[in-house]
Amino acid sequence: MRYRVAILDDYQNVALKLADWPKLGHKVDITVFDKPFVSSDEAIHALKDFEIVCAMRERTHFTREVLTALPNLKLLLTSGMKNAAFDMDAAKERGVTVCGTGGFGNATASLAIGLMLELTRHIGLENARMHAGEPWQVTMGEDVEGKTLGVVGLGKLGTKVATIAKTLGMNVIAWSQNLTPEACAAAGVGYAAKEELFATADIISIHLILSSRTRGLIAAADLVRMKPTAYLVNTARGPIVDEAALLDVLQKRKIAGAALDTFSMEPLPVDHPIRKLDNVVLTPHLGYVTAENYRRYYGDMVEDIAAWLDGKPVRVMG
Repeated sequence: MRYRVAILDDYQNVALKLADWPKLGHKVDITVFDKPFVSSDEAIHALKDFEIVCAMRERTHFTREVLTALPNLKLLLTSGMKNAAFDMDAAKERGVTVCGTGGFGNATASLAIGLMLELTRHIGLENARMHAGEPWQVTMGEDVEGKTLGVVGLGKLGTKVATIAKTLGMNVIAWSQNLTPEACAAAGVGYAAKEELFATADIISIHLILSSRTRGLIAAADLVRMKPTAYLVNTARGPIVDEAALLDVLQKRKIAGAALDTFSMEPLPVDHPIRKLDNVVLTPHLGYVTAENYRRYYGDMVEDIAAWLDGKPVRVMG
């Protein structure tokens, strides 16, 4: 039997170039989808004949409704070893095997630092002005050295960002729901209560996993507590921050600005009001989008499929 394989959301058309798909031989027929589905109905219609689906992070949601409507689906893959857009209970009930992949390094950490530097040094803005032939040097940057970085979530990524920030001469404090002063001391950063962190940090960077506990965790009361000169950086997940409250403080310039890589709705609608603000740096969820990560993701997906075809699935989730 030849299995139909769908590779989803390959926006850059690189999936087939970055892994050894031919090693699967004549056992599979591969179809690449390079555009996001605009609705669950569109996803169901497109995928109803596929036995194997390769998903990129949470770009396409596999809810109970979607999984129930895909009778041929037998193997569902995700990049990484967790995916909040998968209904794992529904997959198990349907008898769908779900497998993940490894990753490479801490790509999101470097993006977070880059966004901080864009907010404070206007690198991208000045680059665009140079290419446009506009007047020489009109912005004035800020040095991050001596400023306080507030890290919300001191896991692997948060710790990496804190380490880089310290080498730039920043003072680093951290908070999360379960974080202790002892854990902060072990990471070489200061511990702060949530209220203190939002009131004193010059830049706040979010590094939490989206869950029922963290959805809406950064609320209006936290944002209005920020200094008018402070910046917010979110490379985690959009719904962790109250989006309406963030839009309000940015429009009213109650904070200096924000850099956002993630949003409550992705892709971000072209008419979204946050696109119109000149105090916001926006990137299209690039945190994990590196050649090194993609090689690992797609390489492991090939291994996952080969192992499943052999009856010995690997990296099984749930």
